[in-house]
Amino acid sequence: MAPVEGNKLIQKAEAIAKEFELRPEQVRKAVVEFRRLMDLGLQKDKQAMTMIPTYVTSVPKGTEKGVYLAVDLGGTNFRVCSVTLEGNSSFTIQQSKAAIPKELMTGDSTALFSFMAAQVGEFVQTHHSEHFLENKEHQLQLGFTFSFPVDQKAINKGYLLRWTKGFDIKDAVGKDVCELLQTQLDILGLPVRVAALVNDTVGTLMARSYTSPGTHGALMGAIFGTGTNGAYVEKLSKITKMTEPGSDFGKYDTSTGEMVVNTEWGSFDNAMKVLPDTPYDRELDKNSVNPGIQMFEKRVSGMFLGEILRHALLAMKRDVSLFSTAHIREDAELNTPWSIDTSVLSHIEGDESPYLSKTKLTVSEQLGVQNISTEEARAIKLIVHAIGKRSARLAAVPIAAVVLSTGKLSPKSATSAPSSLAASAAENIKQGAKAIKAVVTGEPPKADFPPGGSATTEEPIDIGVDGSVVEFYPGFDGYLREALREVEEVGTFGEKRIRIGIAKDGSGVGAALIALVASKVLDKK
Repeated sequence: MAPVEGNKLIQKAEAIAKEFELRPEQVRKAVVEFRRLMDLGLQKDKQAMTMIPTYVTSVPKGTEKGVYLAVDLGGTNFRVCSVTLEGNSSFTIQQSKAAIPKELMTGDSTALFSFMAAQVGEFVQTHHSEHFLENKEHQLQLGFTFSFPVDQKAINKGYLLRWTKGFDIKDAVGKDVCELLQTQLDILGLPVRVAALVNDTVGTLMARSYTSPGTHGALMGAIFGTGTNGAYVEKLSKITKMTEPGSDFGKYDTSTGEMVVNTEWGSFDNAMKVLPDTPYDRELDKNSVNPGIQMFEKRVSGMFLGEILRHALLAMKRDVSLFSTAHIREDAELNTPWSIDTSVLSHIEGDESPYLSKTKLTVSEQLGVQNISTEEARAIKLIVHAIGKRSARLAAVPIAAVVLSTGKLSPKSATSAPSSLAASAAENIKQGAKAIKAVVTGEPPKADFPPGGSATTEEPIDIGVDGSVVEFYPGFDGYLREALREVEEVGTFGEKRIRIGIAKDGSGVGAALIALVASKVLDKK
């Protein structure tokens, strides 16, 4: 390809990359708006951010012991597991998985829930047969991860609103799914009590709280994967909608003065007051199944990053003849909506090979475009880098908002000498230099304070995260932390206090831990 054409490609790629730039003042405005919507959702029902009370009123400290069950109905498979808590922030897990027969996905509720109960019975008989020898009072407590829309009224009570993911069991709609499962467990005479209905973000919080070091439990659990959402520990006094006259919330334990809230932050700023917007975002939204909804999620999570890239590359193909000398396969993913996985961006972002040979191979195998030039690979990497960086910087918004709204960072901490604006600015200049190096060399920036660590003697603010994007996307943590430092109330010193750690298996380990907490509440009644 001629140098002039190559320059033209790079110039266009740089222009597109600039459209994805999220400036520090945009981050700060987004945090302010997030906090405003949080407060509205805590005060009133049916707000833009729903801020759902979970009825979970405490988090584990890592000293708990015992055996607890968890089941997960999230799609076409049903998983049963047991978690043995060792009491020293460690655990062991056993599990089994069974495919759900297709006829049960559209049959009646009795057929589906009796199948699930039978799987639990087989698992308990195999792994915990000693419980069958105990008296009726010695029950195994079970956390039920049910990944379908429910109206939750208590820690172990939730009414099915509608089915998704290919299920269509009409007689189950409007019924309490915990009761449906408990009925079938009782018919089999199993020593199992459905103690809690579980959301996976809450499970992530619980799993991290049990395994994280320190004297305090985790503040938040966050998912940055195919989708994004978060849950955190809030003061009951701030969840005023639960005590409004005429509210239909169920009974809950008030002894701790706290409750975990499921934010449903994927729908943050559907009104598009502060979120960044590009033609590629708008094209994606227009062709999505839910236009105008989940606007934050559509800029952050793995389900959407590949489609944003596809629209940007098609714009370059149209405007500056990207791929003019390449061979585009007839069924190329480049021309197929929703066919580019986020792993494509991850591979390109981390490419340090000479002449970007790994990027060329990825584009050939995953986008269906063969024989691209080095300049084209450079242009693609520039755009990929911009999309991924924006996702990571946006991910800092809910983290900063929750940390500040819960008062975990005092004004003194945020404005003390180590976190002054001058120090924060100097730190951001250093991180900016890293970012430039990342684009030029392909080397992802390394976070100065990685997810498991903290550089201050202050008690860390612990956050558990899960999801392929936060765990595997090169440089994600570094850019997230860069944005945290740019929020003045957080600053450099505050960012160092925020300890982010991977918390795997919220629907298993986390669900079992919620069953533990819930059983204590239920036994008080």
